[in-house]
Parts: sequence; structure tokens; C-alpha cells
Amino acid sequence: MPVYISMLRGINIGPHKRMKMEKLRASLEDLGFSSVKTYIQSANAVFKAAKTPPLTLSKKIEDQILADFGFPVNVITRTSDEMGKVIQNNPLLKQRDIDSSKLHVVFLSAIAGPDAVKKLESLTLPPDKVCCSESETYFYFPNGVSGSNVWKHPLDRVLAVTCTMRNWNTVNKLYEMALECK
Repeated sequence: MPVYISMLRGINIGPHKRMKMEKLRASLEDLGFSSVKTYIQSANAVFKAAKTPPLTLSKKIEDQILADFGFPVNVITRTSDEMGKVIQNNPLLKQRDIDSSKLHVVFLSAIAGPDAVKKLESLTLPPDKVCCSESETYFYFPNGVSGSNVWKHPLDRVLAVTCTMRNWNTVNKLYEMALECK
């Protein structure tokens, strides 16, 4: 069975959309997923499921969460192989003087249009750096996320697709968990 990684957007940030991870695991198991594990309270899940397109899995999870928790959540899913490529293909790691603890990946629900990518690039001011691929956007925030000009502009609106961001440590940990799940 293939291994998938699902990242829920906006969970357990502030007083809304609160979710206990054991309840999320149970909800995913109710969908027939196996070896379900979660990572940190921001709702990242690694699991095995029958071979299914990630977009289809995301929709099933969104529907299940709405039924089980009573609120809508956007979910972005990647296969373990796709997550490995996200790590392997990070163009910012090839640049000099990059502190990996300041790296972030924004996972996109669909490909952002070229005009949206240009707009994002224009909003990313030095010393921040951005590199866009089709389904991920890589950021380097040497002064932290809150010190970035980009965060004055909601990325969903800028890119016109649903997005969720994870720091580099979380991306690597999720991939490690996926490898252990195989």
C-alpha cells in the first residue's frame, strides 16, 4: 500500500478549528487508512491507503473532518515519493549561506498561474528569498516568518490556490515518518 502525507491547513492556530490528534487519527482510520500517525498539533498525518490520487484523498479527508468535527478544513496531500522530491529539489539548499532552520515550503493545492507567481516574487523583498515550482513554493526567511514582508499578503489570495506552509524541519520529519511507514 502506498504511503501518503496529508497536511491540514489552519488547525489548532488560535481558538478556532481545534482538533485533538487522537481524534484525527481515528477519523482517518474510519476512512480505511492504516498505520496512521500524526506529527505535532498542526495536523500533519502520515498513513497507508489504497492507491488513490492525492487530490481525491484530500477531498475524502476534508469531507470526513467536516462530518466528524463540524468545520471545514483544506487538506493538501502528497505521496511519500512526492515529499522526497520536495526535499531533494529544494533550490534554496544549493545557494550559499542558507540556514536550513529558516527554510519553509508552501504546498499548493494546484499549479499557480504565471502572473500569480510573478506577483509573489515581487512581494518577496530581500533578504527573503522565494523559488516557485509547480506544486510547491520554497521560502527562505532569515529574519523569521513574522519579519517577512510576504506575510502581510495572504498567499492563498496572491497565488489564487489553497496553500499550507511547513517549516523545513517538519517537511523532513514527515518524510522520515513516511519512510518508516513503508
